[in-house]
Amino acid sequence: MRILLQQRDTGLYYKDTDSWTSDSSEAADFVSSTAALEFCASNKLAGVHLVLKFDGEKYDIVLPAGAAQAQADNRPRASA
Repeated sequence: MRILLQQRDTGLYYKDTDSWTSDSSEAADFVSSTAALEFCASNKLAGVHLVLKFDGEKYDIVLPAGAAQAQADNRPRASA
């Protein structure tokens, strides 16, 4: 499985700083969904989907990154 970011409006995948591609195989692959969401937050990327890309395209999962980020922000934090 690959974890990608995709622009909601254009369908382009994040490749590199200021670089987007229509080819998902050229897209940056994040180590985890949390890393992808943190990247969106730190780089102020809006209007993107988190795409969990599997070998069979019919199994791909597309999540709005904003909703996933809000859910991550509401997780209980471990106390020190």
